[in-house]
Amino acid sequence: MLTLLIIIAIIVLVGLFGVATYNRLVRLRALVKEAFSGITVQLRRRADLLPNLVETVKGYASHEKSTFEAITAARASMAGGGGVAATAAADAQMTGLIGRLFAVAEAYPELKASANFQQLQSEISAIETELQSARRYYNATARDLNTRAQSFPDMLFAGPLGIAQEEYYKDEDPAIQTTPKIDFTPAA
Repeated sequence: MLTLLIIIAIIVLVGLFGVATYNRLVRLRALVKEAFSGITVQLRRRADLLPNLVETVKGYASHEKSTFEAITAARASMAGGGGVAATAAADAQMTGLIGRLFAVAEAYPELKASANFQQLQSEISAIETELQSARRYYNATARDLNTRAQSFPDMLFAGPLGIAQEEYYKDEDPAIQTTPKIDFTPAA
């Protein structure tokens, strides 16, 4: 009788441990999804702001049609969504295009002095800061889930319960992987 009670107690404890482990993994997976949603919200805010920025720059630099068309096409492709890798690739493309747009604006002092342009530039800058935070938060939650899913004894439950590892949000731009060359020699 005592042996039966010990066996039942062990089974109950293992069951409770399994439920607790499963709930912890589910909570981490939910945090990863929430974090990815935070990235997409910031990307949507940036994409919604871009038409105003493009129209402002168009008024001063209407001949820069290829840049404007590229931004419009990239904005449309971001709406398609996709997984983490596809979103990161679209994000990197859009970031590069925004840089090109600001480079175009540099050639027009009256545009840079425009209050509307300055406000839009400030809003884009704020969104980029929030987007960077959202990316870091996503990667931290993905790291936490991946660590748990690979650690013993959680790994015994993760696989059979369908809790897979999440991929990290990566910037695949090769330019960020190399050291920039800085030259302080005066121009002749």
